[in-house]
Amino acid sequence: MTRPDPRSAAEAPRPAEAAEVGSLPFEAALAELEGIVKQLEGGRVPLEDSIAIYERGELLKRHCEALLKRAEARIERITLGPDGAPTGVVPLDPA
Repeated sequence: MTRPDPRSAAEAPRPAEAAEVGSLPFEAALAELEGIVKQLEGGRVPLEDSIAIYERGELLKRHCEALLKRAEARIERITLGPDGAPTGVVPLDPA
């Protein structure tokens, strides 16, 4: 069961923006997120713009985390038999 978004409808991301962020490759999303962090740390962005930029950064952060989680799930460790020959694969970090 998913939890409702605690933000008001006015603060929720627009579907088009969420879809656009969701289509970005990891490297592009991370680069944009880094740019947002620099802008916000610079402190020269008006408050309303800062809020909008922060919200986009939050979308980018979630997207990057999801991509990393998917990549992590695909990484496997090769298992070796007593003779040193590969016998199969197991998750790299079993939960």
